[in-house]
Amino acid sequence: MKVLVLYDYPPTPGGLATQGDLLYKGLLALGVDAHACNVASEIEKEWYYLWFKPDVVVGVGYWGHTPDLVLHPQKFGMLAVPWLVADGYIANYQDVLNELPLILVTSNWVKEMYVRDGISPDNIVVLPVGCDTDTFIPYDKNDPKVFDIREELGITPDQLMILTIGGDAASKGGREVMQALAQLGDSVPDWRYVCKVWPQPRTESQNREDMELAQELGIADKVIYATNIVSRAFTPYLLSACDIYAAPSRLEGFGMPQVEAGACGKPVISINAMGMLDTLIHGETALLAGVAELIRIGEVTICDKASGLEGKRVVFEEPRTVDYRADVNDIRDDLLILMNDPNLRKRMGAAGRERVTANFDYRLVAQRFVKLVSEKLGIS
Repeated sequence: MKVLVLYDYPPTPGGLATQGDLLYKGLLALGVDAHACNVASEIEKEWYYLWFKPDVVVGVGYWGHTPDLVLHPQKFGMLAVPWLVADGYIANYQDVLNELPLILVTSNWVKEMYVRDGISPDNIVVLPVGCDTDTFIPYDKNDPKVFDIREELGITPDQLMILTIGGDAASKGGREVMQALAQLGDSVPDWRYVCKVWPQPRTESQNREDMELAQELGIADKVIYATNIVSRAFTPYLLSACDIYAAPSRLEGFGMPQVEAGACGKPVISINAMGMLDTLIHGETALLAGVAELIRIGEVTICDKASGLEGKRVVFEEPRTVDYRADVNDIRDDLLILMNDPNLRKRMGAAGRERVTANFDYRLVAQRFVKLVSEKLGIS
């Protein structure tokens, strides 16, 4: 089997790039003849088509990337298999995607979104995102690399660290976590809430709004925003520095940081919806807050250039859910339990590690990919 993997290559620290890179590395670990190529590089893709002659071209992205992931390979007679995440709704390309013999998606919830938007479920198969369980491992908080992260963040050894990682904190449920923390008062040990976000224009404005909320809640002195670009090599130490990973995300097709937190032996607080239903087990590896509110819209103006429909106004026959809101009271109760029970944190973290290694190790994901392609497409 010869496989060409299309993603943001060489990989940046972002989720899509990591998703593609771990599949590529997993295939190499299995001895599969595979190459990686930047999804946007037409000349390089065509070069691989000509000399490598892949049996299958798998591309990582969302529906708006269909021209790069599907149409371009097909133009040169290649068999394209997109591995898709959810991004709002599918505005076009239903006909193109419905003609494919195989579509991979990252979770059952993502599959539901594509079916909702007109894609036949018959050829959609769930393939979860992999995790490098050799790199994402539990480190002791006394490890110098972990200790120094906490010290740099201004967190003392006796303080509990709650952590959220994302492009911005609000999309990962950070505002709901703040509202929950503000209700705890003196019923829990001293804590600090760290939000590790990416430097970008939308993050700057969101950070300001979030810190205004923290000020209104009276917890601004306990909330720390770390707005930095960090490498994948740094992230396992950052996750190991926390006591609880909290991300009751508002929209999440898989939840890679939640899985990586589990690999690092950390208990997770999240939301009982979307991709987390595939990755986390309530009461065993995580505590999942209920859904308090669904944010629905009746129409949208497309802003995405990649879709080819930028500026088009779309009115839905039925309102579409664009955001989930976790129950703040549930998050409060979950925090109260975990913050006061170090043994439970340890047990949940160990269970999380076991689940990730058994189900989401990147080599296992690569094995599933090879089996799917063999069974569904007859390629060996």
